Amino acid sequence: MSRPLISIIMPCYNAEAYIEQTVINVFEQTYGNVELIVVDDGSTDNSPALLTKSAQNFPGLTILHQPNKGPYPARNLALQHAKGEYIALLDADDYWSVDCLEKLYSALVSANADVSYCGWQNIVENGQDGPQYVPPAYEQGNIHEAFLTGCPWPIHAALTRKSIVDQVGGFSERRFSAMDYDFWIRISAVTQNIVLVPEVLAFYRWHQHGQISSVKWRQVLDAWQVRKDFVAQNPSLFNQLQPSSLSEFINGPVLKQAIEAFWKRDLLSAQKLFRAILSTSSWQTRDLKYLLPALLPLGLYRQVVSLLEKS
Repeated sequence: MSRPLISIIMPCYNAEAYIEQTVINVFEQTYGNVELIVVDDGSTDNSPALLTKSAQNFPGLTILHQPNKGPYPARNLALQHAKGEYIALLDADDYWSVDCLEKLYSALVSANADVSYCGWQNIVENGQDGPQYVPPAYEQGNIHEAFLTGCPWPIHAALTRKSIVDQVGGFSERRFSAMDYDFWIRISAVTQNIVLVPEVLAFYRWHQHGQISSVKWRQVLDAWQVRKDFVAQNPSLFNQLQPSSLSEFINGPVLKQAIEAFWKRDLLSAQKLFRAILSTSSWQTRDLKYLLPALLPLGLYRQVVSLLEKS
């Protein structure tokens, strides 16, 4: 008997440098029963022509078009056309090991799970690649608390039953730089039946050519809002936590990443994040040395930090 169809969802915007190889990567997967639905998101480069060329070689490729709206509306459009029992998500500039879907599917079926997930690696253009990373087995602990600390895995490092994706209504389109996180954390309210494949099977190309995740402060603040919204919408999941502990889960990462941005001298991100933390009660007196200078106008803030470096 043939195995069930996996629908692979891919937005594409000005990805001419990668799109042909990414399409090949999909159809070279050892799990053979796949369809690839690519939504061209108003590309102004040669991506549409390259997709049309690829469709001549791969009958399982469906190409849809929309005016430029961003990757999450594109993914939602593709999901409306998905016929598979399972959903995998892949961006036009990323890729998998050839056995990625095979291993994710086998683990999901063996565990009778709703989501399987794996490790990943950042592949840095013109730089040193990041370390390979295998996430913890979240299913062995408190998933909801773990997911409050940050996005558990990248968009392309998981396989999900389509019924679960349908249940959460696909992707929200409110906070663009944290919608991967929003998607997975909302799924965690629907099912905790997940399983880890403890191997690095997914690869993320880090090139910063307009990538959403390259804007640090926006990503952090959007993730902060996702956490606040999730807790507000699912209070019963966190009844066991004291208010101070819950506040630390929600707000703590913002302060931590603000300090990290400060020491990396990404002062625009540091200033915005420190100002956001000042609006909460999640800081202590020792943090004022970071927080108060951030109230200065950005140009003056940079000057003050520069003077402190020289002193």
